[in-house]
Parts: sequence; C-alpha cells; structure tokens
Amino acid sequence: MTGLAPTAGAFVGREHLLPVRVYYEDTDFTGVVYHANYLRFFERGRSDFLRLASTGHAELLDREDPLAFVATRVEIDFLKAARIDDALVVRTTFDRAKGPRLFVSQLIERGGEVICRARVDIAVVGMDGRARRPPAALKESLRPWLAEA
Repeated sequence: MTGLAPTAGAFVGREHLLPVRVYYEDTDFTGVVYHANYLRFFERGRSDFLRLASTGHAELLDREDPLAFVATRVEIDFLKAARIDDALVVRTTFDRAKGPRLFVSQLIERGGEVICRARVDIAVVGMDGRARRPPAALKESLRPWLAEA
C-alpha cells in the first residue's frame, strides 16, 4: 500500500497535538494504563513536536557534533485513569529555553478532559553526556513555539 504513514500530529498555534490510542500492551491486567506508560505517551508528544519543528532526534544525531535530548526532571499529576481502547490526545507546549535546558508543559486528554499533566525539563547534551547550549539553528527552529519568543 502506498500513502500510509504514521502521523506526527499537528501544531495548533504554539501547541502540538498528538492522537494516541491505548492498546492492550499499555495496560495492566485490569485494563487501566500502567502509570509508567504515561511517560511514553509524553515522550512521543515531545519527539513528534521536535520532528515537526525540524529539530528531531535524527537531525541532531546526524550533526558533525552529534547532540541529543535528555529528560532532567519530570513532574506528573495523574488525575484520572486511561483505559484500554481510549482515544487520547497528548498536548505539548515548549515554554522556554534557558542555557542548555528546555522547559515543556504537557497534558493528556480524553474527550477534552485532562486526565494527566506533566512539566518536563529537558537538556541538550553531547555524546559525552555533558550539557551543551543548543546550536543557533536549533534555537531558531524552536523560536516560533516558545512562549517568550
């Protein structure tokens, strides 16, 4: 089949929206999403945000001086349980950048109701694991989506 491709979601203003379906593998034996899998949904939201902003992981690794993103802090509020077959939306907003760090706000919604929210700090690092200031091209590609821009 031609024309089939995975979705990377879409931007609505500064916010990135990524639809996610809850599969059996995401749940515990009761059909409720296992708590650690919310981290996976949030990671997908951040990764697809960056991919659509032309600053994806592959582009950073292909540089002459390869770079990566690492989460340095995650704060999560679990408000309601997601269940098998739920259609969710991961909402991601990159709020600001400071030095090597980027500050991200994320929500997971079901039917327009927030069921989980997170604040995530990520850092740009070199292959040696040391924090690096984002290169100018990276900062420029993120500028339209930062609140302080």
